[in-house]
Amino acid sequence: MNIQKTLPINSMQKNNKQLEPGHTQALVNFFYELGLFKKIEHCGTKFAGVKHPDTLGEHTCRAAQIGFMLALSEKGNPERVCAMCMLHDIGEIRIGDTHRIAERYLKTFEAEKNAVFEQTEPLPEEMRAYIRKLWTEFSQQKTLDSQIARDADLLETMIQAKEYLDTGYRAAERWLTNGEKFLKTQTSKELLKEIKNTAFTDWWDNLNKI
Repeated sequence: MNIQKTLPINSMQKNNKQLEPGHTQALVNFFYELGLFKKIEHCGTKFAGVKHPDTLGEHTCRAAQIGFMLALSEKGNPERVCAMCMLHDIGEIRIGDTHRIAERYLKTFEAEKNAVFEQTEPLPEEMRAYIRKLWTEFSQQKTLDSQIARDADLLETMIQAKEYLDTGYRAAERWLTNGEKFLKTQTSKELLKEIKNTAFTDWWDNLNKI
């Protein structure tokens, strides 16, 4: 597997291009905007009684970590999968996180696409094109890497739901079951079985014994 082919900045490195002043400001503004990931909470699990759910930033971070492992297992491109996991939700910074009930009434896909394309418009051309390409690839779900990234996104949601379930939010169980039918990779399906049978405290249960 030639990972180097898919990295977005190779051509910039080879040509030794420097960012133009307008682009540096655009990138800094973009970084500040991405900081809102750490502040925007998921809203769906509030229906399960969770008063302060995880944030978009917390979700995307663990999803990317899961995606890296899944890609290694499924012979995908770990770096590309990580990039998709980290970037596919950026539009929600501007339109907010929408739960399934809201999506009965709102055209969230078009709104999110418009947000992503507007967010990335001021960026350098190669960066802008690559982010949009990753976002579109993830949305279309036609490639192995996009399917792995989507599975990672779902698994992270299910793991978070299991944590809520283990701490008393019984209604969170539906997030464990509803997403199962959308998993595509064999590794993800096997992991979900383990998630359901593993308490979120198991990993440290034997570490604090004297």
